[in-house]
Amino acid sequence: MTSLERVQLTIQHQEADYVPVYPLINSISRIYTGIDYATWTQNTVLCAQSIIKATEELDVDVICSLVDLSVEAADFGQQIIYPKDKAAYPDPNNRLIKALAEYRNIEPVNPRKTLRMSEHIKLCQMLMDAKGKTKPVIAFVFAPLGILSMLRGPQDLFMDILDDPDSVHLALEAITETLFEYITALMETGVHGIMFDTLYASQSIMSKQMWDVLEGPYVEKLAKHVHKNNCMVMIHNCGNGIYFDAQIARMKPEAISFLHLPDDCNSFAEVKEKYGKQTTLIGHVPPSFILSANEQEVEEECKKQIDTFKKGGGFILATGCEYPANAQDTNARAMVRTAKTYGKY
Repeated sequence: MTSLERVQLTIQHQEADYVPVYPLINSISRIYTGIDYATWTQNTVLCAQSIIKATEELDVDVICSLVDLSVEAADFGQQIIYPKDKAAYPDPNNRLIKALAEYRNIEPVNPRKTLRMSEHIKLCQMLMDAKGKTKPVIAFVFAPLGILSMLRGPQDLFMDILDDPDSVHLALEAITETLFEYITALMETGVHGIMFDTLYASQSIMSKQMWDVLEGPYVEKLAKHVHKNNCMVMIHNCGNGIYFDAQIARMKPEAISFLHLPDDCNSFAEVKEKYGKQTTLIGHVPPSFILSANEQEVEEECKKQIDTFKKGGGFILATGCEYPANAQDTNARAMVRTAKTYGKY
């Protein structure tokens, strides 16, 4: 059974040969080609080679195109810092939106011609050409509110939402128009799914009602576009108290990648019972645990999660967020090994 077949069965809530496994190994893939983080981020060919080699070496079941959360923001004009040892990030001292009135200056851009989004489209094409027949390739897209926070800064954005929500919505509309074309181009590569990072849809950041009003309509539009093109919608959100219910209502995702409990569940067993038939659950080994644990401890944690979520399919064993950028691959290997052995159906 190929990884693609294994994941397809799992998404359909059927039992495959074993639980698919997907440590989010993107940034550590650079160790297989010996390049630094800045090079991996900005050189699409080397980035693709790294991800492909890591996928082969570790035999993970899913390929995700996550590079960093600044891809879209950079193409709207945000200045980005590219460290050699960690993910790129917006220059906190030089935000694109410096005042409330400047939200109205945000206009749609053409992602096929801008620097970083166009390269991400190429990355997905390279990954599909290399592995798309045997591995599901999932394109990673930051959701509109997350992108806007990169352009303004989270603290100022929260104040602006209260002071002038209409201006904030104008910027979100421009960003969504851009993302509509962006995901169109990504789907043209043949990717099997689009994974939206809905960073703000959790108790750790804002109320469920506020998220639903601010970002809900925009992600709903994008999700409908993905589904109309017979592509899967996936969500990634590693926040505390993630809003499963609101996001499922808006986006109807085939899968949700999570780290912490949803706001309306008291245990992971309850997550399985309540949401296990509505969507595929992806998670949820903590990256902080990966950093400190030995292989045996990782195996025991994976076994515990497999016991909780395995029955009836609909579960992919994964890290709850990106595998630690500067960790070794030892614990990723332990996760894969445990899924293939203990996770057998």
